[in-house]
Amino acid sequence: MHTIINRLNHRRFPGTESAQEFRSPHYDCQDLPEAMKLVVYVPGVDVSGVEITTRGPDLLVTARKTHHVRVNWQALHLEQAQRDYQLKLRLGTGFDYASLQASVARGVLTIVLPKHQPAMAGLGARQRQVA
Repeated sequence: MHTIINRLNHRRFPGTESAQEFRSPHYDCQDLPEAMKLVVYVPGVDVSGVEITTRGPDLLVTARKTHHVRVNWQALHLEQAQRDYQLKLRLGTGFDYASLQASVARGVLTIVLPKHQPAMAGLGARQRQVA
């Protein structure tokens, strides 16, 4: 005899999303002189599905795919490939998160984070030892 386990209500708290519902996307990071450029590969995602959140030194990118419901739908274990993307990065406090710029083109999300300008730009060549 076969046992069927219903896992629809596997969440303890409704409204919270588990980490298994998201995939970690591939990304590339470039350190430019005045900014940091982050390229995140999110195929199947358009502009309306991208949400970028900053909390202190953390950057959270959530990219949701457009899900189509087909009339002749059958489960083919494609759930893993059709999950949405979520990327969590701790970047630090040296960036101006308010001036963040982002764009999406053909499944590639590009984020540019400008760096904070030092308060004493003229004294940048002088270094001091703290500890």
